[in-house]
Amino acid sequence: MKNEEKALEIFKQGFSCSQAVLGVYCEELGLDMKTALKLADGFGGGMGRMGLTCGAVTGAFMVISLKHGRIKADDLDSKNKTNSMINEFVKKFEASHGNLGCEELLGCSIGTKEGYEYAKENNLFEKRCNQYVKDAAKILGDIL
Repeated sequence: MKNEEKALEIFKQGFSCSQAVLGVYCEELGLDMKTALKLADGFGGGMGRMGLTCGAVTGAFMVISLKHGRIKADDLDSKNKTNSMINEFVKKFEASHGNLGCEELLGCSIGTKEGYEYAKENNLFEKRCNQYVKDAAKILGDIL
């Protein structure tokens, strides 16, 4: 099964978009699934359901950081590599979807009761977020 299908499977279990994306790659990058799910939990729904940066995107940033992030303050090569990979990811995601913001991607503010109900009633999590999760996982597979 491809990583994008695995990410979608995690998302459909009821985990957030950020958890789904990080969850696919975590173990191969040295992070156990339980820790990954806990770490990424607050990033779903545009970071705490505030509609900011899409959780699939922030999950991808965590994956890139796990793979290339620095562990020494003076390791500027790793820092530059991480930033370069994040910029590459963003360009590809924005080319497909036009934006990184959860609110903009969904067309409503899920941080409000009305917006969240609207998203649920119109199946936006299924219709749109499924694709964002799959695309984030695929882009990661292409650039890692």
